Amino acid sequence: MSTTVEAASARRLSLRIDGWEGHLAGQHVDVRLTAPDGYQAQRSYSIASAPESPTVDLVVQRVADGEVSPYLVDELRVGDELELRGPIGGYFVWHPDVDSPLQLVAGGSGVAPFLAVLDHHAAIRSSVPVRLLCSARTLDDVIGAERLEGHADRGVAVTIALTRGAPPGWTGLRGRVEPATIRQHTLPVEQQPRILVCGPTTFVEAVADGLVDDGHPPAAIKIERFG
Repeated sequence: MSTTVEAASARRLSLRIDGWEGHLAGQHVDVRLTAPDGYQAQRSYSIASAPESPTVDLVVQRVADGEVSPYLVDELRVGDELELRGPIGGYFVWHPDVDSPLQLVAGGSGVAPFLAVLDHHAAIRSSVPVRLLCSARTLDDVIGAERLEGHADRGVAVTIALTRGAPPGWTGLRGRVEPATIRQHTLPVEQQPRILVCGPTTFVEAVADGLVDDGHPPAAIKIERFG
């Protein structure tokens, strides 16, 4: 196992798992921790690495009063054991054999599964058009910023909206992702995109409602929410 910094309060855990039979881009795992007194806590984390990766990567954002994330971000060391169950889920995944354009919308750590999707898209040299609209508090809070920059360089349309402050010279979006933002920075209805939305519950519901209001069929929108 190795760890790398992904954002101000987030770490990427790269795990080598014996017997891992692979996963689909968008799936998740359950992580369970057991305290010395037997108390257990379990949380779900999206897999942030492509199926082609030799490691199973999880991006964990520290929640100040959390039971699991502070340990995974601050205390986990090489050699420590984790109990994992997965991969889980067949609904919120990207199937590259479908040619429809792909729209990704992420709030905060909801970008984690999309890092797997974009890395997979790059690995198989897919020609499917992809756009990502990502909301984060500040630039330091953008998870996977270097990866996203790399995907933008290869032609993926990456739009970042900062909700709580922007650095000097920032020319990107500011403020919450409102209906007008969704309309201007996502694929239009006439392109019939498949849409994946991931993030906190209130964010996901607002985005999904905005997309439907703009004319996207509900069946084309898949959501993953937390919090």
